[in-house]
Amino acid sequence: MERFQLPRSFPGNVEKAAANLVPLTELEPGRKDLRYLRHVTIDGATAKDFDDAIAVQKTKKGFRLFVSIADVSHYVRPGSAIDQEAYQRGTSVYLPDLVLPMLPERLSNDLCSLVPDQDRPAFTAILDFDEQGCRIGSKFTRSMIRSHQRFTYDAVHQAIYLRDKEARREYKSLLPMLEKAKDLSDLLNRQRMQRGALGFTVPESNIELEGDSVRAITRLKRNQAHLLIEEFMLAANEAVGETLDRAGASVLFRVHEEPDGDKVKDFAELAWSLGLKLPKTELTPSWFAGVLAVAKDSSTEYVVNNLLLRTMQRARYTPTNYGHFGLAAEYYIHFTSPIRRYPDLVAHRVMQNLLLRKNGKKGKGAGGKILPVGVNAEAAGTFLSARERVAVEAERDVQARLAALYLRDKVTEQFEAIISGVTSFGLFVELVDCLISGAIPVSEMKDDYYRYDNKGHKLLGERTGKSLRLGDLIRVRLDQVDMLSRKITFSLVDQKKK
Repeated sequence: MERFQLPRSFPGNVEKAAANLVPLTELEPGRKDLRYLRHVTIDGATAKDFDDAIAVQKTKKGFRLFVSIADVSHYVRPGSAIDQEAYQRGTSVYLPDLVLPMLPERLSNDLCSLVPDQDRPAFTAILDFDEQGCRIGSKFTRSMIRSHQRFTYDAVHQAIYLRDKEARREYKSLLPMLEKAKDLSDLLNRQRMQRGALGFTVPESNIELEGDSVRAITRLKRNQAHLLIEEFMLAANEAVGETLDRAGASVLFRVHEEPDGDKVKDFAELAWSLGLKLPKTELTPSWFAGVLAVAKDSSTEYVVNNLLLRTMQRARYTPTNYGHFGLAAEYYIHFTSPIRRYPDLVAHRVMQNLLLRKNGKKGKGAGGKILPVGVNAEAAGTFLSARERVAVEAERDVQARLAALYLRDKVTEQFEAIISGVTSFGLFVELVDCLISGAIPVSEMKDDYYRYDNKGHKLLGERTGKSLRLGDLIRVRLDQVDMLSRKITFSLVDQKKK
């Protein structure tokens, strides 16, 4: 926190303003009563801020999806003390044992959290889809909802995808809605894949702490329930983005521009050296999706996903809509997480202004400010993109520190690893089970004299002819952990390919 100048607490005036907020419990004019719908939230087991709830209905033409998002904009007004602090933070920062929230806990875990069996103000996207999963209608409204169940991803996975009898018995009353949600999610995923959206499979690590020590670092487990919610959030974000762009509204789009052509060319040459037969190189989402499909379930899948990801530009916020390359989407905006991302709060304000203008009303915020005083949309996009990068860098920094701490007492132990990089001065490796990265200096490879093959992305032993290539699975021994620099050094145990 000190290194990245992350705030440890909220200023007194912000905490006081949050404490003085009055909960909205009665239906106010202009807010649609959706409490009759059986909304549910689906989140991780440790989640405390529930900012999205969903409900799905079957219709004559297909499906109707309700994506209801916590109405943060009702409580956080532009220019207020809470708003200015939220803007400066830009985003919540998630560390293994701590969350540095964008909003005070009174809002994030209480007033705005869509907890079960409590009336909560929301902003709802009502989206209609046909039997193939194509969107055929959309409308948006401020609403009052009531969550009927706080689901975890694991619970939904057990009940709907694994069809566990006990889980299905426990959630019997909500099973019909969840089954419809599963069917719609499958259709939406198929539509996205067909248009060329990229489905990267890059695993993430999960760090478990116990007191002052790192108990375990493992691969983060994701299941189909994660994907179900992701599909619905993507659908809502696209629909909001299209609506606001067509209305000519000034808002912060989430854009992802096409990759650098030279980087893609270099990747294609590397993929060829790995034996992948790729279609003719094109700077289109469908070409990239085709590459991922070729590598899927092969020995090169991990390396191809990582290297292809490195050719991508970084997504950012800007008032100009350049589209989203990775999602193969013409319109995209962040709308579904206003508790933890400021651009989503901006989108809510802009949408409310649009709805008020359509209805010919001059209500609270109609045509009004959406950003703190003195900040324009261009500057906000640049600033909030930078705040996001700080959060990512801080999270990576903590992961590197904890990885070094975790391995510090494991010197001499052996691990399975994959070669993630090859250079003239050695190999970069990533441990398979815990995704911790380190290096094998060529100077420590005593069994042979290794020559660097730049085109083949491998090291070749001159005496033995042994090859150590990008993507190879190897066994390594932990030799050294430098806590100050967080450098982790391994040595090769067995060069045999697997």
